[in-house]
Amino acid sequence: MQVRFSISLPQFAGEAFDTTGVQDYLVRAEELGFDGGWTLEQTVGPAPLIAPLELLAYAAACTTRLRLGVAVLVTSLHDPLQLASAVTAVDRLSHGRLDLGVAPGGGSRQFPAFGVDGSSFIASFTEGLELMKAAWSDEPRLTFHGRFRDVDDLQIVPKPVQRPHPPIWFGGSAPAALARAVRHGDAFLGAGSSTTAAFAQAVRTLRRELDEQAKDAARFTIGKRVYLIVDDDKSLAWDRVLAGLHRIYGRTAELEGVAVAGTVDDVVRGLSEVIAAGAQTVLLNPVGATVAEDREQMERLAAEVIPRLS
Repeated sequence: MQVRFSISLPQFAGEAFDTTGVQDYLVRAEELGFDGGWTLEQTVGPAPLIAPLELLAYAAACTTRLRLGVAVLVTSLHDPLQLASAVTAVDRLSHGRLDLGVAPGGGSRQFPAFGVDGSSFIASFTEGLELMKAAWSDEPRLTFHGRFRDVDDLQIVPKPVQRPHPPIWFGGSAPAALARAVRHGDAFLGAGSSTTAAFAQAVRTLRRELDEQAKDAARFTIGKRVYLIVDDDKSLAWDRVLAGLHRIYGRTAELEGVAVAGTVDDVVRGLSEVIAAGAQTVLLNPVGATVAEDREQMERLAAEVIPRLS
């Protein structure tokens, strides 16, 4: 399978929204032939990120071909029917170009701040995804009786352009999470905060699950987000990539070994390892401090790196 390359979208909120910079970035991403443009979600955390679906709605108006993705929404922190409506809106605004990444969350997630019971968030996530799929279905009215939601004969319109719904990408790393991804999803995207070795292990687990669940592996895409910086000065590249990771995750996060950085040769080598580990889609995620820095990275990746990986 030919590897596809996507690019992250500038998401950091500066003192003011860089309208011209972001619009030019989106137009240029299409011109350079990237398959998709992706956002991420961090509702509570150190990074001042513009909300992902809202930014994708903006991106839909600036593009015509680029697929628009979010990886991942922690959907256990969202109301399923409201989220289903927002997803439908972006899918319709983009004329069917949305890719939806989901995960239940866990670990240090601040469940009480969202009114979520931390002891049942997995069950809530699974039921919520089932309810969203029901809301997107062709049924004109929705009846759904679950553990957390009770819906009786409600009309849910409009529906997404993509049928039966936008492709659902899963995140996660634990074996149970990967089994859930195969059971309920259409694709998997390894986190940027995971190492290539951890991603390779996840791919092995996913392939085993695809076989055990009798799913068609050719219809289940596996991808990986890769945080990176390319710079002719290898030392400076690592300084820049670590600064970028700290902007996203804070300085207390364990980030050793998760990024690719260095000269063009170094970045080609690191991405080749990701592809060899099983990535069919590579989400290139520059971590520059400004839109202009990410634009410069996108140009270099397209001109100097991707041709050596194709």
